[in-house]
Amino acid sequence: MKARTSPKKTAASRTASSRTKTAAKPAPPKAKKPSSLKKPASSKSRSKYPDIQRALERQRADLLEEAGEVLSQHNRPEALPDVSDQASAEEDQRFSMRIMEREQNLLKKVNEALDRMKKQTYGICEQCGEDIPYKRLKARPVTTFCIECKTVQEQKERARR
Repeated sequence: MKARTSPKKTAASRTASSRTKTAAKPAPPKAKKPSSLKKPASSKSRSKYPDIQRALERQRADLLEEAGEVLSQHNRPEALPDVSDQASAEEDQRFSMRIMEREQNLLKKVNEALDRMKKQTYGICEQCGEDIPYKRLKARPVTTFCIECKTVQEQKERARR
């Protein structure tokens, strides 16, 4: 049988023993959400394609940064004394505007792809409703068609010309 400690402990000894007991106890774990409140793995905040999502977000940031630089450096065309210099400067400006227009269209497609990720419709062909293969999404992250449907669409476009 175990020897019992005397019930007449002094207050100091009780406090000292309670300190050692508390010090010996590990800190309680941080409060976790009950499993019923956890978001499912396919929640809107998580993408099925996290690497593609990061690439799209990086591409969007790059496009916006580049557009900001172009707009901040964009100034009115100079009045150049030579007609050929003036024509060359105007052609350069038109070329820059075409590039900016293409980048604007690409930015729109990137934003649409990120929206589809949020809505969990990313990677589904708009034509046939089948999953677009990962390799295609990796190569062309803004695509909305699988290879077969895109091929048919391009053939129809060529036939119209």
